[in-house]
Amino acid sequence: MIDKLESIVDRFRTLEEQLSDPSVIGDMDRFKKVNKEYKDLKEIVETFLEFKQVDAHIRSAKELLREKDAELQQMAQAELDELQPRIEQLEEKLKFLIIPQDPEDSRDVLFEIRSGTGGDEASLFAGDLYRMYSKYFEKQGWKTEAIEVNEGTVGGYNKLILEVSGNQVFGKLKFESGVHRVQRVPKTESQGRIHTSAVTVAVMPKLEMEDVNIVKSDLRVETFRSSGAGGQHVNKTESGVRFIHIPTGVVSESTDGRSQIQNREIALQKLYQRIYDAQKLRHDSAISAHRKSLVGSGDRSEKIRTYNFPQNRMTDHRINLTLHSLDQVLEGDIDEVIEALQLAENTEKLKANETEQV
Repeated sequence: MIDKLESIVDRFRTLEEQLSDPSVIGDMDRFKKVNKEYKDLKEIVETFLEFKQVDAHIRSAKELLREKDAELQQMAQAELDELQPRIEQLEEKLKFLIIPQDPEDSRDVLFEIRSGTGGDEASLFAGDLYRMYSKYFEKQGWKTEAIEVNEGTVGGYNKLILEVSGNQVFGKLKFESGVHRVQRVPKTESQGRIHTSAVTVAVMPKLEMEDVNIVKSDLRVETFRSSGAGGQHVNKTESGVRFIHIPTGVVSESTDGRSQIQNREIALQKLYQRIYDAQKLRHDSAISAHRKSLVGSGDRSEKIRTYNFPQNRMTDHRINLTLHSLDQVLEGDIDEVIEALQLAENTEKLKANETEQV
């Protein structure tokens, strides 16, 4: 593990140098990629450097224990008693940090909140969840844009779709998909009875244009004489360009440019867009099916989490986590829940890695 961490530190230093390199700063796409990788490695490097520092102090303290001076030995032992638990914590943290991340974790997402069983009360709670998540998004420094908004008849929302963008959005929000059950006395309830309603949340990673990977060997390029208006130049030179993507059969061509070079660029861009559109259509279909698997039917029994207002309690049933601070949770303080879910996932990954190594 130490060798792997040392190589990560070397990579981090290289990225640090690149971020001050004028050629990188001047290339926005490259700068974004370098900066993203730099941020992804930062916590690992900082934790490892602290680990090395604590380890060095432990070694020094053990050296002092060999001294004959009783007072020095006592000071050294006190320091060891303090440092040993810390280095064990750091070692455990490093084990989790170097677990390979899901490449989807860094994606932006489409975030859907939809009222389930419970009628108006479900719509009102969908509004409460929207407020809770909005506060959390703001604390994370993420940007949000409303894609679709369908308000409830007495307030709240029947359906709400947001685009959420920022750092590690899907990695933090993917655990929110499922049925969120609420237990409380509705404002319209005259008898003071507790009602149970449900809201579904679906978190879907976004597909970006840069995800389209076209291999040059999969392309066939044809040139042809342009037809139509344009004078002698158009009729006498093969300025038209046609691209054919062999695996998919997608074709794009251009005769709009004044030269073959321009038409080549235009046709290639069209090809990327068409393959992207076809890929996105398949992706959206898969996402639609995935959404149904994430949220089920919206029935109260298919719950991942319960928000109990009378007891000021929130319970995540997947990891048996209960917090008696529902009021704070609804203010967007859901870091503890998300971190616990991430820890549970990483623990499973760590077990799988250890099994593979055995």
